[in-house]
Amino acid sequence: MLHSPAELEPTLETLAHSHARPVHWLATATAMAAVIATAGLVQPATGTPAASADPAANGPQATAPDAAAVTYPLDCKGNPQAVTATAEGDLDGDGRPETVAAVRCQAGSGTPPHAIYVLTQTAPDKDATEGSSPRVVATLLDTPQRQTATDLTVRDGIVTATLLGYSSPDVPRYSPDVKKLAKWRWSDGKFRQELTDSTARSV
Repeated sequence: MLHSPAELEPTLETLAHSHARPVHWLATATAMAAVIATAGLVQPATGTPAASADPAANGPQATAPDAAAVTYPLDCKGNPQAVTATAEGDLDGDGRPETVAAVRCQAGSGTPPHAIYVLTQTAPDKDATEGSSPRVVATLLDTPQRQTATDLTVRDGIVTATLLGYSSPDVPRYSPDVKKLAKWRWSDGKFRQELTDSTARSV
């Protein structure tokens, strides 16, 4: 049966809506891809995390040498050695801390002089059964200088100590009358000492 053009119009309009144009499918695919990409950004991260900028979060750090575990090159004539002060810090910039120790003989009386030593941690030998051990690598102050060290510190790679001494042999050993502020800094492969002006007074 024949139909008039007016009667065919609704049928053509229906067919036009039932068949999507290629442009419509392309727009739909693009929108879905954007949704999937956005979803991927909010998914929990997997895999190995990057190393933290905080050194303490990346495993155990090197420890400073134990001053009590060292035999010092100090002749005490049979008396025991006594560590009276310690300070720790990285002195040579290698990332590992050293220990600075003020040591003297444990005498029964008087004020025995100090020696100041720098300790480092010796790496274990591949054939050794024991781990690393501390050892003396430098002497900053020796006992023949007849001085007593106090206020031992390490800050910014600089060793600082107050040194008490004597202006003459007539000054009693229990009453030092000279006070100096000494600093040691690692430079060009060795420790260099800096002294401030001496102050003569009883302390």
